[in-house]
This record gives sequence, structure tokens and C-alpha cells, in this order.
Amino acid sequence: MRIKFHQSLGDLRERLLVMAGMAEQAIQRSIEAYRTRDLSICELVFRSEPAINRLEREIDQMALDLLAMEQPMAIDLRFILSVIRINADLERVGDQAVNIAVRVREMGAFANIDLPVDIPKLASLASAMVRKALQAFIEADAELAQTVLALDDQVDEMNDAAFVSLSGLIKERADLTPQSLNALIIARNLERVGDHATNIAEDVIFWVRGADVRHTSTAG
Repeated sequence: MRIKFHQSLGDLRERLLVMAGMAEQAIQRSIEAYRTRDLSICELVFRSEPAINRLEREIDQMALDLLAMEQPMAIDLRFILSVIRINADLERVGDQAVNIAVRVREMGAFANIDLPVDIPKLASLASAMVRKALQAFIEADAELAQTVLALDDQVDEMNDAAFVSLSGLIKERADLTPQSLNALIIARNLERVGDHATNIAEDVIFWVRGADVRHTSTAG
């Protein structure tokens, strides 16, 4: 019976990693769409959303079934609870990718101008956070998860800098307001991706160490 239970935990882990791959791909595509202004890539992001939502529900159901049938203890219980929370954060990463793609599509109606913000750099930092948090999950490595928490401040700083430079541009050049506003919102979406990566890292720490570091001052 325990062997079957541990096989089920393995299945749950595998499904979550599929979900992670889909969420990461959606973010990469949305940023590629921003970089190239290729609206067909936006369409790929929109089309992937229902599959991500479906998989989220499937993983939740698997986790809830395991909780109900097995009444797991200690580290297994923490693992299943962490999967439920990580699953929700990955679905929201997918949502942020859709939000970015919507903004890129809107920007397509205007001239492609050079804006005072490095969206690809912000995106690569936020994506690296997600990747590292997932690596920590795969390896059950709480120390690696801890390093993700430190990166969140960098993403926040870059987003704050984007806000200052883009709102300054809006004041100086009213004609560039649509592009500036959309870029501002994309930077905010990427900051949210960093927040979700932080949540995932905190859930890994909770699972491995049994310490809940969400929303505590020691998290940074």
C-alpha cells in the first residue's frame, strides 16, 4: 500500500513538472513576442492558457484525493500541501504571460519605439527565479530555494526603476503614453512572476524543513 502511495506522490510530482514547463514556456513566448512584436507568438500564449488551467485542476484533484485517501503524515503531508500551493502559483505565472501577450498585442498598433526600460533583462531575471525555484523543488534543496528569495529584491528594484523612467517619459511625451503604459504594465507583470517564484521557493523550504517562511520578515 505504501509503495502505491509513493508511486502516486511520484505521479503528482511529474504532473507538476509538466505544469511548470508549460508556465515557463508561456512566459518565454510572451517575452519573445515583446522582443519581436510578432503577434502570432501572442496567439500561442493565448492558446496554451486553457491547457494550463485544465492541468491545474487535474493536479489539485490528484493532491486532494491523496490527502483524503492516505491521510499522510509529516514530510509527505507537507509535500502534498506544497504541491497544491506551487500549482496555484504556476497557474498564475501562466496568467501573467497572458497579460503580457495582451499588452504586446496592444503595442502592435503603435510604432515600435525605443523605451527607457529593459524588459528582456527584467524577464530573464524573473524567469531565472522561476527556474531556480523549480530546480530547488526537483532536488528538494532548501538552500537553493533560499537563494531565490534574495533575487526578489533585484526584480523589485528593476520594476521601480522602470516605473520612474516610464512615468517620466509619459510626462514629457504624451504621444508615447500608450507604449509607455503598456511597457509599465508588462514590468509589473514580470514583478508578479518574481513574486510567484518567491512563493514557490518558500513552499520548497516549508516542505523540506517544515518551516513556513511565507510572509515573515526572515524570508529575505
